[in-house]
Amino acid sequence: MAPRCWRWWHWWSAWPRTRPPPAGSTPGSCQRFSTQEQTPQICVVGSGPAGFYTAQHLLKHHSRAHVDIYEKQLVPFGLVRFGVAPDHPEVKNVINTFTQTAHSDRCAFHGNVAVGRDVTVPELREAYHAVVLSYGAEDHRALEIPGEELPGVFSARAFVGWYNGLPENRELAPDLSCDTAVILGQGNVALDVARILLTPLEHLEKTDITEASLRVLRQSRVKMVWIVGRRGPLQAAFTIKELREMIQLPGTRPILDPADFLGLQDRIQEAPRPRRRLTELLLRTASEKPVREEAAGQALASRAWGLRFFRSPQQVLPSPDGRRVAGIRLAVTRLEGTGEAACAVPTGDTEDLPCGLVLSSVGYKSRPIDPSVPFDPKLGVIPNVEGRVADVPGLYCSGWVKRGPSGVIGTTMTDSFLTSQTLLQDLKAGLLPSGPRPGYSAIEALLSSRGVRPISFSDWEKLDAEEVSRGQGAGKPREKLLDPREMLRLLGR
Repeated sequence: MAPRCWRWWHWWSAWPRTRPPPAGSTPGSCQRFSTQEQTPQICVVGSGPAGFYTAQHLLKHHSRAHVDIYEKQLVPFGLVRFGVAPDHPEVKNVINTFTQTAHSDRCAFHGNVAVGRDVTVPELREAYHAVVLSYGAEDHRALEIPGEELPGVFSARAFVGWYNGLPENRELAPDLSCDTAVILGQGNVALDVARILLTPLEHLEKTDITEASLRVLRQSRVKMVWIVGRRGPLQAAFTIKELREMIQLPGTRPILDPADFLGLQDRIQEAPRPRRRLTELLLRTASEKPVREEAAGQALASRAWGLRFFRSPQQVLPSPDGRRVAGIRLAVTRLEGTGEAACAVPTGDTEDLPCGLVLSSVGYKSRPIDPSVPFDPKLGVIPNVEGRVADVPGLYCSGWVKRGPSGVIGTTMTDSFLTSQTLLQDLKAGLLPSGPRPGYSAIEALLSSRGVRPISFSDWEKLDAEEVSRGQGAGKPREKLLDPREMLRLLGR
């Protein structure tokens, strides 16, 4: 894979900060949207964190606004349900806040509606005063190396969707009969995947991980997981919380090469505090002998994980019969530049790492949703200024499709609040349509004519109750429903 140095080109600086009034008008002649006279009809596309936080802010800061949330899945909550690791239940508590938002009499959830297929963005723009695209990043970045198509190579996104019950990934069936797995990428998703592969089953059996994935994990023979990154320890993208969980994972021992950390002690003193703390923990793990209790536990550990720095995937190696993955060829790299901006360039040396499973965790990416919506395929985002979609009045975006797939749920909350604030400013300034809009009543008629039957939030709560009931017998918080046809059958469809 060619060395890449990601440089975020600030294309948004070319767009004006505010929209001028229509030609021929004066600042006082623009027809203002009256809060007292009309109800702003707003729709949000996507019911993950970005969608719900956008809706929450709009409802809180405009006393008459009505918000409809459209979701292509039958169930809400996006990556909180399908992305957050099952052993991180505390992160999923935001669902309680989202449920409160959905219960507002000025908010409605419409699941089983794929915008771009069942209804177009121009049709939504005709029905609403404003449309916010918050549909996230539902694709993964390809490795673009030979052998990527071999059986035994999966995207981490699909693997996460598989163990978290995303319907489209329920048939994944990864073969875990090998002893070594390689994860390409060193972000939090990579560590989540490694942790799930190595966590003792008794710790997972009381989570909301799917029973189907538990059956496969019970048969797993994976004993070693390598987590590979193109750059060095100072550029690792995971956070200290996830690293600490890996270090403390029962029944495992970490493998780090002290040579990767030579000279870092002095260089981290000027680093930002989060980076300094993370690197100090890596240094201690790599160089210090564990205390007696830790040493005893590691000596008995049957599984291990390791970080391989300065390695870039070059080719997935096939088995002798060519029918599955047998290893991966890595180009040895060195850094040009310093800190977060450093780029990995190949030295010319390579090494082959035997493995039977390769999981690519080099990033998520968004897809274009509708031909009418501008999209930057290189950056994988909708071009925007503070959430305003470039050159499309009344259209906004929030979350990963706005800024790229980075940050945590708190980052998305702040980002979504800012988009909502921008929309409300435009509403107040009279930059949105001032006449009444039909909102969902118009879209409902379109969907009905196309044979689409949306799922309401009360429908979801029936499915939720069924999942919780099924999980109780096994001592789990829920047993997720995986088959959309079964979900519809349970709802009498």
